[in-house]
Amino acid sequence: MRLNDLDERIVHALADDARRSYADIGALVGLSAPAVKRRVDRLRAEGAITGFTVRVDPAALGWRTEGYIEIYCRPHTSPQDIRRGLERYPEVAAASTITGEADALAQIFAADMRHFEDVLERIAGEPYVERTKSVLVLSPLLRRTTVTSTAG
Repeated sequence: MRLNDLDERIVHALADDARRSYADIGALVGLSAPAVKRRVDRLRAEGAITGFTVRVDPAALGWRTEGYIEIYCRPHTSPQDIRRGLERYPEVAAASTITGEADALAQIFAADMRHFEDVLERIAGEPYVERTKSVLVLSPLLRRTTVTSTAG
C-alpha cells in the first residue's frame, strides 16, 4: 500500500509520539479526531502501521557502546539460519542481509568495549560464521524513526 500525504503526516505524528491523542494529531493535520482514528484503524488493518512501541535510549539501560558487525557466512547459510543465530543475543538491536562482500550486518549495543568484544567473539564463534569485521560508532549523527517519502 502507498500512503497519501495526509496518511504520511499522521504516521509521522504517531512515530514522533505514539501516545499523542487523535485530537492532537487532527489539529496537526487538519482533521477531526474521529477521522484520524478511522485513518489509523485503516492503516493498521492494511498493514502500513504494524504496531505502537516505545523508544528507549540504550544508554539509559547502561549500554553506552554501539557498533556494527559485518558477518561473512559459510556457504549455503540461509537468512533464517543467520536470524536464528542472532536473535539469541539481546545486544543485537537490528540485523539485515546485505549486498557486497558480507552476508549480513548486525547493529550491536553493549555496556562497554569489553562487552562489545565478548559479543563479537560469541557471534564469530557461531557455526555458520566464517569471519567478521566490526566498526564502532563514535558519535551518532542522525537517527530517524520513520522514512519520509520523496516521491511527489
